[in-house]
Amino acid sequence: MIAFLLWCILFVLCWPLALLALVLYPIVWLLTLPLRLLGIAVHGVFALLHAILFLPVRLLRGPRAV
Repeated sequence: MIAFLLWCILFVLCWPLALLALVLYPIVWLLTLPLRLLGIAVHGVFALLHAILFLPVRLLRGPRAV
């Protein structure tokens, strides 16, 4: 909602720039989509490594630890 209000203010102040932002936003979103997917994959790999490295610690704590 705040982004829409900021866009409305920009539209009142400088409508060509607001229309350019409206047109370019989907293009920028599509260009950054692979980078976001890569970030999700890297995060998953790091979570897997963390789980593997800390598995012995979790096993040594015993069944009482939650």
